[in-house]
Order: sequence, then structure tokens, then C-alpha cells
Amino acid sequence: MGAAWAEPIRIATYNIELSRRAPGLLIRDLRDGKDPQVAAVLSVIAHVAPDVIVLQGIDYDYGGVAAAELRTALSDASHDMPHVFTRPPNAGLRTGLDHTGNGYTDNAGDAQGYGRFTGEGGMVVLSRYPITSFVDFTEFLWADLPDADLPTHPDGTPFPSAAVQAIQRLSSVSHWDLTIDTPDGPLHLLTYHGTPPVFDGPEDRNGRRNKDELLFWTRYLNGDLPFVPPTGRYVLAGDANLDPDRGDGQSHAMTATLSGGLFTDPVQTGADGATYTADWREIGVGLMRVDYVLPAPDLRVTDGGVFRPADPEWADTVARASRHNLVWLDVEMPR
Repeated sequence: MGAAWAEPIRIATYNIELSRRAPGLLIRDLRDGKDPQVAAVLSVIAHVAPDVIVLQGIDYDYGGVAAAELRTALSDASHDMPHVFTRPPNAGLRTGLDHTGNGYTDNAGDAQGYGRFTGEGGMVVLSRYPITSFVDFTEFLWADLPDADLPTHPDGTPFPSAAVQAIQRLSSVSHWDLTIDTPDGPLHLLTYHGTPPVFDGPEDRNGRRNKDELLFWTRYLNGDLPFVPPTGRYVLAGDANLDPDRGDGQSHAMTATLSGGLFTDPVQTGADGATYTADWREIGVGLMRVDYVLPAPDLRVTDGGVFRPADPEWADTVARASRHNLVWLDVEMPR
């Protein structure tokens, strides 16, 4: 007799790019119901109807107001996800040091993660099921990652300085392991948002960091970090900002992750048959696959896709919502 499988759970990741230029503006736009981008984002999520979704590009506030407003707006759009999780990101968290090596200490890049204000472009998880526990790796130091690929000056000294590297966190936004209490048992949601591997110099600071933010998960699951990893039933979902074949990032790290045995790669596509998840043609970067939902080998994939439907009525909505597409996956857990 074959193994018994539970009912499918739909997991999604979506960089909604709702970050605004100053604190509080996103809360305003979520509350007044007039912002066309917000409306488009809500339409996309409600149509795909995930059970669990990770959202990037949403400003964090210490009261969790923006996250709660988004949850309420989504419920009003006929998709109720009562459980919400968010935590302070590294984005915009100032240290008083020069992180970019340009001689200044108060630019958006002079923070634990790029941001014009603390919390700019954070993350939120919404779920139909309770979130029973979490491990937040956001304060984990880059230098503490085994084989950390820290940047250096041409003479081999730390870039931009030893003082920065002593306090530099690995996460440009956040790394989380959330336990979701599904009807068929706990499921670990591993999630993060990697820094773009560009906007730096020959030291490749952002490229190295982007690669190590991804490789954190391999180290974690292999038990190479001072945290207890899940033994199974996990899914990695997030915006890696790294394509396995194209772009200026260290693509070999994504290729190794996809083929390394810790995850299976469903290679989701849109209705057009293409695997890209972000359309950056307007800024000269092109079409790239940077958003992923990757299940553990012990989970069974029953369906999945990149939400880019053939219906022309959806084209404007998808484009208005974000340059990223929502990526989703239906998985079953063994009983």
C-alpha cells in the first residue's frame, strides 16, 4: 500500500512592492481604499487564494498596523487569513557607521539593511492556520556564517572596515523559520528577502551578501549553525533576488541550492510557459526568476505556478500590483 497524503496546502510568496517613501504613508494608503496598487495586490492574492503567503516590500511599523490593515483589506476582498506575523527587519536600522565605504554614515545604505527609514520594505506572513512558534535569525552576524564570504579591499583588509564587519548582520531584511499548525501537522516555513546583488563596487559587497543570505539555509538545514533545524516538512519561500542563469549575482549559489538535495525545484511557470518572476525591462535588467517556493523532498507537489494568466483582463492588474509576480505551490504532507 502506498503512502497516505494529506490535503494540499497552497503556499505563496509575493514581493508586493508597497513600500512608501516615509513612515506611515503605507498605513494611509491601506486605510483609505483609494490606492490602485493596493487594490491590484489584493485582487491578485484573493484570486490565487493561498493558505500561507509571505509578502515582501511592505513597510514595518512597531505596532504592526500596516500588517493588520493589509489583513483586514484582504478579508474585505473575500480571502480571510486571520493569522499574521511580522517582526522588525534590518532594513533601515542605522548603526552610525559607514557601511558602503563612501565616507558617509547617514545614507540609506549605511544601515544593517538598505532603507531610508527603519522598517522600510519589511516582510509579513499571512496564514489561514495558526503560527505557533518562530525562530528569528535577523540579528545573526554575517561573520558568524561558516565560510562567510566577507568583502575586502584590494590589500585584503575588511571592506568597508573591521568595525562594520564586527557588527554587520547577514540579513538585509530578515530570515525566519515559522511553524505553521496545519490540519495535518506542523510545517516549517523558511523565508527571507535577499539583497539585490548589485549597487556596489569591485568588492562585490552586495553580491557576496546575497549569496550568503541564500546559503544560510543550507548551513541551517545541515546543522552547521547554533540552531536546531527542522528534520522535514519545510518549505523555503521568498525573494532571493538571484536568478540561476542570468544577471550579475553569483548564480552558481542558486544553482547549487536548487540541485543540492535539500529542496525540490518545481520550476513554476506562468500561462506563457516562462519561468521568470520579475519584469525589470524598464530599468534594463530584463526578465528574471528571483522568487521561489521550494519544498523539502518529503513533500509532494500537486500544482503550482507563477501568477501571470493568459486572460488579458488580468494583465493590467498584475502589472499595476508589482514588477514581481506571485509564485505559488500546492504541496501535500505525508500522513
